[in-house]
Amino acid sequence: MLTEATSGVFTIAATPFLPDGALDLQSIDRMIEFYAEKGTTGLTILGMMGEADKLWADESEAVIERVTARTDMPVIVGVSASGIASIAALSAKAMDRGAAGVMVAPPMTLRTDDQIITYFQNVSEALGDIPWVLQDFPLATEVQITPRVLRTIFDTCPTCKMLKHEDWPGLEKISALRRQEAEGARRMAILCGSGGLFLLEEMLRGADGAMTGFAYPEMMRDVTKLAKSDPDRARDIFDAYLPLIRYECQPGLGLMVRKHILAKRGAIAHPTIRKPGGTLSAAAIAEIDILVSRQEARLSAL
Repeated sequence: MLTEATSGVFTIAATPFLPDGALDLQSIDRMIEFYAEKGTTGLTILGMMGEADKLWADESEAVIERVTARTDMPVIVGVSASGIASIAALSAKAMDRGAAGVMVAPPMTLRTDDQIITYFQNVSEALGDIPWVLQDFPLATEVQITPRVLRTIFDTCPTCKMLKHEDWPGLEKISALRRQEAEGARRMAILCGSGGLFLLEEMLRGADGAMTGFAYPEMMRDVTKLAKSDPDRARDIFDAYLPLIRYECQPGLGLMVRKHILAKRGAIAHPTIRKPGGTLSAAAIAEIDILVSRQEARLSAL
């Protein structure tokens, strides 16, 4: 089960589709094997980059059942929805299938600190004893949550075990949260997203690991492992991947890049984005190929 001590690399798993847009359950099996081979310690499914908003309810349940049945790694399930009853219902089904916990992002309608605190207190009450992750991703949700508000939520919602940190810029937020803990506040696990763009700095600020879907999970494995024991080595590895991380972080294009690379690496059979979506141009594919080639050259020289 998810706890405040959870750490490591929880890859945000893509949701594979066939060329016609149907779920590709066979690719889910291979994708799980791929992530495990590359050093992932846990999986997060049905996140924002997992195209969860494009799935029907029965498809979401099918993905949960398929993933949890085929891995011993802890699985966190994204359950964000417009209604708290929907969040509670999907969470219960996820936990029944063996999930380690669930993840909830705030709706875009929240504006004030009191609204944010009350919302997550209501979520926590509805979830009962289910451990959950607070996804703090203001670039997507437009909800700004300060360290003080986060601390109020953590203190009043004991089943909230983890912060998924995706604020940008947000390094000072990590430092502020760790200072709170040094002063006696309850410790929270912090795993970081944003495509891994700031992962090394986040680890050095006190994060416990990564929760993002960059197409090279081995980068996250190595950087999180070495950040504190051998930061120079971690920086060399991180620098080799950084141009591709930057390219993959393009808004509106990132998931296409990610799925293209995952398909090229054999993790999924097709790079399909379910409609509304798009495909990469020949020029974009050529740029990715150059970045991958240069990345491999840098890594071989380390």
